[in-house]
Amino acid sequence: MRFLIKGFFLTAVLVMGATIALPLLPGGQHFLDRVERKARMGLHQVFYRWNRPLPTTPRLKKLKARLNYQGLELGAPIFMRIFKKEARLEIWIKDKKSFKRFASYPICYYSGRLGPKQKQGDRQAPEGFYSVSKHQLNPNSRWHRSFNLGYPNLFDRSHKRTGNYLMVHGGCSSIGCYAMTNDVIDEIWTIITQALRHSQPRFAVHVYPFKMSQHNMKRYRKNKWHSFWKDLQKGYDLFEQTKVPPKVSVCKGRYQTSPGRKGSTGNAALRKQCVREVRL
Repeated sequence: MRFLIKGFFLTAVLVMGATIALPLLPGGQHFLDRVERKARMGLHQVFYRWNRPLPTTPRLKKLKARLNYQGLELGAPIFMRIFKKEARLEIWIKDKKSFKRFASYPICYYSGRLGPKQKQGDRQAPEGFYSVSKHQLNPNSRWHRSFNLGYPNLFDRSHKRTGNYLMVHGGCSSIGCYAMTNDVIDEIWTIITQALRHSQPRFAVHVYPFKMSQHNMKRYRKNKWHSFWKDLQKGYDLFEQTKVPPKVSVCKGRYQTSPGRKGSTGNAALRKQCVREVRL
């Protein structure tokens, strides 16, 4: 027993040391990210194959009760955020004043590394600011149900990026999409179809590499996508401060964001426009 305790302690020290030291080495952070993603996705697939809800999945059979508890209603405007590193999809629902986070779902599987999708076949899941209308929904998807994120959008096309049919869908397997399991996509489907039917022509989906905190931005300051992520961070910060989806446009090949008007549902289509940026 003493030997096992010493072995466990030594392993813990080595893992902690590697976590601290590896990011300082060339490619070290990327290696850690890849190991973390594979471990998380592997665990999720085990739960999925055993027909068990993924860890931290909300109580899906209690949808109405969960809505009532937060004072929210089906059919109200929604806003969605996706975080790759944390493998989370958030749904925010608007009440009379602002958006409230209703649910955070574990993503069962996504492929690729941190960073945007650039071309067909690169196995990357997209990052950026997208929107979804009823025409992007597919109730008869080969992955149970799905909705198209709208890649490539105006920004992607300005950088000559290629690829299509980048989805959020059911199941737990994907190349470039975000797979949510069938049970979770069913709940998401109920929420988004009611919103599109009753309160908004489209809803915004903001896809981030990770939670855009200053700590994380500092951790990835040497990443080649850092300047791109800085532009995404502006939109992230605006929503965090106001709980209103920001206005998003494309200016000279870059995302540009400004505060959304009070009461806005964030359903404006992405367009090419340069505006004066405002910081709160």
